[in-house]
Amino acid sequence: MSSRPNVVFMIADDHRWDAIAGMGDPTVKTPTMDSLMERGTTYRKTHIMGSLVGAVCVPSRAAVLTGANLFRSGGNQINPDLAVWPQVMREAGYRTFFSGKWHNDRNTFSNSFDDAAKIFFGGMGNQYKVPVFDFDPTGKYPKEDRYIGDKFSSTLFTDAAVQFLEDYDRNDPFFLYLSFTSPHDPRTPPGEYATMYKPEDIPLPENFYPQHPFDNGEMRIRDEKLAPFPRTPEIVQQHIADYYGMISSQDYEMGRVIKTLEAKGCLDNTIVIYTSDHGLAVGQHGLFGKQNLYEHSIRVPSIFAGPGVSEGVTVDELTYLYDVFPTVCDLTDVDCPDTVEGTSLVPLMEGCVDKVRDSVFAAYKDIHRTVSDGRWKLIRNYVSKETGKGTDCLQLFDLENDPWEIANLSDLSEHQDRIQTLAAELKRWQNETDDFMKDVPVLLG
Repeated sequence: MSSRPNVVFMIADDHRWDAIAGMGDPTVKTPTMDSLMERGTTYRKTHIMGSLVGAVCVPSRAAVLTGANLFRSGGNQINPDLAVWPQVMREAGYRTFFSGKWHNDRNTFSNSFDDAAKIFFGGMGNQYKVPVFDFDPTGKYPKEDRYIGDKFSSTLFTDAAVQFLEDYDRNDPFFLYLSFTSPHDPRTPPGEYATMYKPEDIPLPENFYPQHPFDNGEMRIRDEKLAPFPRTPEIVQQHIADYYGMISSQDYEMGRVIKTLEAKGCLDNTIVIYTSDHGLAVGQHGLFGKQNLYEHSIRVPSIFAGPGVSEGVTVDELTYLYDVFPTVCDLTDVDCPDTVEGTSLVPLMEGCVDKVRDSVFAAYKDIHRTVSDGRWKLIRNYVSKETGKGTDCLQLFDLENDPWEIANLSDLSEHQDRIQTLAAELKRWQNETDDFMKDVPVLLG
């Protein structure tokens, strides 16, 4: 085995940042994630930059792969002018392997991985009948080679990852990219996990609403149609119970990966990262999807453990999901390409700096923009020029005293100077990222 650290990157689909026991959730059971937190560094305020399409996962993962902002990284088609993370690791001498759901273009996939198994080129579907490919070194993947997996998605993908680890006998370090479809709907957790959580025992979120307080421009997108209107406590509790079942099931599969690394004697030389492509409302604010800019949808888990990573550290400063690329380059002494816009988080975990950015910005289609300095958060809501839906309004939240984003303070006179400051910061981000909405006023009136 190589003296250079291996890398195992595990990414979920729809996993909200705080739906982990170690994050303080008293209900969900996540022993593997908790153990990673205990032996590593957890970034509690990791954000995505949003999406310009309803399928938030696609641009979010493009940002992970490129380390670039939403308006630059691409979506289904990765921006060809940008370096791609697993390809960079491959060219640096890492043996790259993939298993699970791939959201972006196949050419990028083929350039990034030496090998793969149980590849799901697609969006969503039956968790027990996932259409997958075996690795095709030609990169063609003809339809006739696709077949239906014979296990629940998380088990199917993890089996492939475990097999790769068990068979690995090269001196080169490996880079394993394990991409779950869980806990994305259909939320049909397997076996014991289907009944692990009783709906009546699930606490309702503090920001449970029967309906969103105004038309946000996406009131009837697919995710929002997963539950009837208006929302009821019972429906929300059932959805959260199923959501937690999916998370606990995935946590078990992640534990299998960790145990395999340990059995192979390479856990101590492997950097393990866990995150998600975005969060999910699941009943908060009267919403069920991720097509919004509330904290439950734009914050994700971000846990690093392994060599070079500080143990038992929690960081509450603002970070981005696309910081993972430069952070791993830093931890593995791989040259970080000039096209990467993200920032290495190693100085944060080591306590060498207090913060790596003053604010974070996010966008959704042409109807939402937000900026936050960590405490104060401004959301600018627009009427869509494309659909005519939405509401022209501002929301201002004090995240320190109102983490559930319940009390909109934007109409209070004492906060007008603060709104001006945040609006200026929002405009700075829009200009910096070349947001196509940068010429639309942030302030109303």
